[in-house]
Amino acid sequence: MERKVSVLLAEDDVNLGSLLKQYLEAKNYATDLFQDGEKALEGFHHSIYDICILDIMMPKKDGFQVATEIREINTDIPIIFLTAKNLKEDVLNGFKIGADDYITKPFNMEELLLRIEAVLRRSGITDSEVVSTYKIGKYVYDSNKQTLQFEDKDPVKLTTKESELLRLLCMNINKVLERNFALNQVWEDDNYFNARSMDVYITKLRKLLKDDPHLEILNIHGKGYKLIVSEEN
Repeated sequence: MERKVSVLLAEDDVNLGSLLKQYLEAKNYATDLFQDGEKALEGFHHSIYDICILDIMMPKKDGFQVATEIREINTDIPIIFLTAKNLKEDVLNGFKIGADDYITKPFNMEELLLRIEAVLRRSGITDSEVVSTYKIGKYVYDSNKQTLQFEDKDPVKLTTKESELLRLLCMNINKVLERNFALNQVWEDDNYFNARSMDVYITKLRKLLKDDPHLEILNIHGKGYKLIVSEEN
């Protein structure tokens, strides 16, 4: 079964937010709605999303603040801003922060959907893309079945936490997977004991990937981990 594209939607207008959520879910997008900036950031820390749609004018933290903090965690996730204003300064601020697109209220639902699809295509994500299987060097990892297979050998069944951690590493191949982000995603708490537990799981994953010398999980001091897939000579 293919995973639905996951949307973080931050919109403080209750009626518009509910309407957008219903519309996107009808179009097969898994959508979480948050009604202020703080809740949106909390949601981002605890779930994996493919795209963020952020209203600019929100209580507690506005869309620009939310986007800035999201960009500190994930530099690649697509962001679309919603705004009632059509100010040049807002447009410029949005793109400086790293917005992928911008739409002014009131807007047509179909127009928003087309913009979402365009941004996802540019980012290499589509709702028809099979995102459960990852090719890592000579391994094939299936996140749905929680299996890891080396060449023609029998697949190894992973534990849930092994699988969730490997999936995060695969989603960030050759890039740093931030330690606190991984802890919040997999253990839902970045306390000391969970951090030690994650170190044990990283060691387990290293052993599981040891048959391919072109794979390595590096400790990035003070930041997190990086799954390196080097080219074969």
